[in-house]
Amino acid sequence: MNKRLLLLFCSVTVLSASLAANIPPVDAVQAEMVAEKATAAAPAVLQRGSTGGMVSELQGRLKYLGFYKGDIDGTFGYKTHRAVRRFQLQFGLNVDGKVGTRTKKVIWDASKTWAPGVSNRIYHQGDKGGYVWELQRRLRFIGYYAGKINGSFDKQTDRAVRDFQYRFGLKVDGLAGARTKLKLWRATRHMAAPQQRAKAPAPAITQAKPMKQVPRSNAGLSQQDIQIISQAVHAEARGETYVGQVAVAAVILNRLQSEKFPNSPSAIIYEPLAFEAVADGQINMQPNQQARKAVYDALNGWDPSDGATYYFNPVTATSDWIWGRPQIKQIGKHVFTR
Repeated sequence: MNKRLLLLFCSVTVLSASLAANIPPVDAVQAEMVAEKATAAAPAVLQRGSTGGMVSELQGRLKYLGFYKGDIDGTFGYKTHRAVRRFQLQFGLNVDGKVGTRTKKVIWDASKTWAPGVSNRIYHQGDKGGYVWELQRRLRFIGYYAGKINGSFDKQTDRAVRDFQYRFGLKVDGLAGARTKLKLWRATRHMAAPQQRAKAPAPAITQAKPMKQVPRSNAGLSQQDIQIISQAVHAEARGETYVGQVAVAAVILNRLQSEKFPNSPSAIIYEPLAFEAVADGQINMQPNQQARKAVYDALNGWDPSDGATYYFNPVTATSDWIWGRPQIKQIGKHVFTR
């Protein structure tokens, strides 16, 4: 009997040892479970409602580029959604407000010099390194800077920044803050990567003038979109100055960036009571070359309206509602409002 008990005890001991050799420690099991859950929970697409560190980084990068003005709170809310849409529009992506593989790559590539804690930094004369290299490169690309690309924010760089700000309707202070960086990104989004620049001749250095070249990209808009916006500009503002025509085009693009309006140029323009030219049939007129050029200048980042989403003629407007909108400025016969 004792022998049988001893044999049973030995068998149980051997079996227990064998099982223990194949079972990882409790801490390892828990760590593996947490890792599996984290992997499963990691969103393939960042969108409205997403939260966490990836959203915080997204907000930081968009803020660095000048597209996002909210808090870095890790919550993908309305402001983040709108910032993503604005970025997608300017970089020729599908404007859906979602950060999938393609949008994420473009955002991360465009903000290679970003780092946590420097998103709100304003660059000025005396700064060196970091973003100053990019600033000089981009200013040279569009003809505002003729000096060396040395990462030193000197007097020549300061002058180039001021010239750029004057041309694009910004506050002329020589400070490269969020708005200036945003305008500069928009105006230079066709610039080649550093390793590719040597393959193409350097752009000519010219005085700051209104853009005459049609950009190669339509910022994600189709030719039909460009055509209908050009028709609206021609019909609504053909008697206005060129600046006034660009401002009307900018209003349409500003509406395209806002969640308060439809998601396509045609839907915006043909929205009931949105544009007088639709009501009286002038929208069907063929636009001239100047109207088309105004649309491309607006696509290239020039917004003389300063972010307006409405405009009206104070001589003919009878709506109390439009008069109650916050007014920004008047260009020619049009008052531009928010």
